[in-house]
Amino acid sequence: MRDENEMLGLIIETARLDERIKAVWMNGSRANPHAKRDLFQDYDIVYLVEETKPFYEDASWIDRFGERLYAQRPDEVDRCNGLPVDFDRCYGWLIQLADGNRLDLHVVTKHDHTFLEDGMYVVLLDKEHRFDERHLPSDAFYYVKKPTQEQFWACCNEFWWCLNNVAKGLWRKEVPYVHDALYQGSHPQLIRLLCWQVGFAHDFQVSCGKSGKYLEDYLERDVWNRFLHTYAGFEIADLWQAVFCMCDLFMETAQELAKRYGYHYDQKEADAAYAHLRHVHGLPADAKAIYEG
Repeated sequence: MRDENEMLGLIIETARLDERIKAVWMNGSRANPHAKRDLFQDYDIVYLVEETKPFYEDASWIDRFGERLYAQRPDEVDRCNGLPVDFDRCYGWLIQLADGNRLDLHVVTKHDHTFLEDGMYVVLLDKEHRFDERHLPSDAFYYVKKPTQEQFWACCNEFWWCLNNVAKGLWRKEVPYVHDALYQGSHPQLIRLLCWQVGFAHDFQVSCGKSGKYLEDYLERDVWNRFLHTYAGFEIADLWQAVFCMCDLFMETAQELAKRYGYHYDQKEADAAYAHLRHVHGLPADAKAIYEG
């Protein structure tokens, strides 16, 4: 497996030898001074070009990066799925190389600033001096943001409301539906809430990472272990217990944030939603009505 020096050397040399390429920079975790380093880090590389079309019409130029196991062209996938695309502004390849390295490669024109907006980039080569030489990459764009009262309310309301779908899915024993309702509905709100808790504890000067992947670094060990128990497999009983664990952790965290930082928490709504969840949990499989009367 080629190391970072070899890969960056090849990436820069590719830009240097191709007159169509005006600059190249690196995004992602390898440009983040605070990111953890490991062998699975991608090389998120962007080449600035005058025209993208010559690069995607004849993609043989990417062969120089090495043997490919498989790849994706995300813009083509988006087009096939009916999403708006503009190949003449940006075009990309996501490549798993045979030596173990992954290369996320894009060619963009000067009209596309998507890959520069977060400020976390390292310029590798700038032929026409288009970039500020004093620029230093920072992950501040990804720091946890302090929530407003409206955002806090929306998070809590979404969490408790989405449990309605989780409850009926569990009673019906519809495992695929439950996973969808749980891990795309309520559970992301728990992650959001825990990230806010971390943010308050660190003056909103930290990032919890994508999907809260760095939460373990900041949460107390007991809280982290409880959080892990909010994930379950396919057994209905295990899913019920994961949901109850999730609700307890959410309730405690929301109450603490509300009390400590002055947010209004709709306890009546939370209690009603949790009571309904527990009621459905105890509902017989042959029940004819959710509530009598």
